[in-house]
Amino acid sequence: LIQESSLVHVAGPALMPILMARLAGKPIVVEHHGFQTICPNGQLLIESSGTPCPGHFMAGEHAECIRCNSSLGWVASSRLWALTFVRRILCKSVDANVVPTAWLGGLLRLPRVIHIPHGLQPIEAAPREATNSKAPLIAFQGRLVTAKGVRLLLEAARRLRDQGQKFGVLIIGEGPERDSLEELVRETGLSNHVSFAGGLSADELELALSRASMVVAPSLGGEVFGLVIAENMLRGLPIVASDLGAFNEVLAGAGLSFRTGDAAELVTRLAKMLDEPALAAGLGQRAREIALHSYSLKSMLDSHAALYRRMTAQS
Repeated sequence: LIQESSLVHVAGPALMPILMARLAGKPIVVEHHGFQTICPNGQLLIESSGTPCPGHFMAGEHAECIRCNSSLGWVASSRLWALTFVRRILCKSVDANVVPTAWLGGLLRLPRVIHIPHGLQPIEAAPREATNSKAPLIAFQGRLVTAKGVRLLLEAARRLRDQGQKFGVLIIGEGPERDSLEELVRETGLSNHVSFAGGLSADELELALSRASMVVAPSLGGEVFGLVIAENMLRGLPIVASDLGAFNEVLAGAGLSFRTGDAAELVTRLAKMLDEPALAAGLGQRAREIALHSYSLKSMLDSHAALYRRMTAQS
């Protein structure tokens, strides 16, 4: 297949496709959806503590990288670390490194970086259900894994409850941490405030989000774009998000951000949205305008097509 191709586009810095395409003399595009060329675990997250990595690999602090992934075993951790060098060397030789955010491009520090934001299928603004008799609903959407920050959201929910705020939290998604998160909800007495929807079909998702007053994205790391943020911006939903670089770029000020991992600051932002519905509505409207302008599916397709034409014309 590679031999018959005019160009090879690789989703992520996968070693064998890049090596084979290079041997075949084909133009190569690598589209980066993670941090595999600057972080051995690809997440830019210290899993053991659930905290963002300050960039140990690029700073030359390689012992920290090996220690970070030591739960896999020292041999496996060392292998991940060594392969990061290989991926980086290969990506320096490809014809284009495509990134969905300019922020990611700055972190990767690779040559021939091209910024093409993700494009989204059009989504209608979410119809708001009448909720006069109901508590405002805070929605989370994503995989239930450490990097997504659900435990931080539950801690914020506990503090909001203790402050006497009226609210509900709907957690949409599945993942390996669901059982432990449900246990945490029971232990903290949040069962009347927090519910788990699991994985939803497209129609079920739209119905669930039509009841939401806002969407929160409390990720601790591992984010290179923020697809959930962009999709809910298109729905016109107000967003509260951690201040990761990718999230800040996508949100472009049309939402409230908080210091990553800071439960107290998350509580403050959520309370502001709950207490000021006019502010929340205005942010939702502004977010939709930005998403419609910046994250067009046609623009993404056109940008990739132009890149392919340029590279095949040069080869």
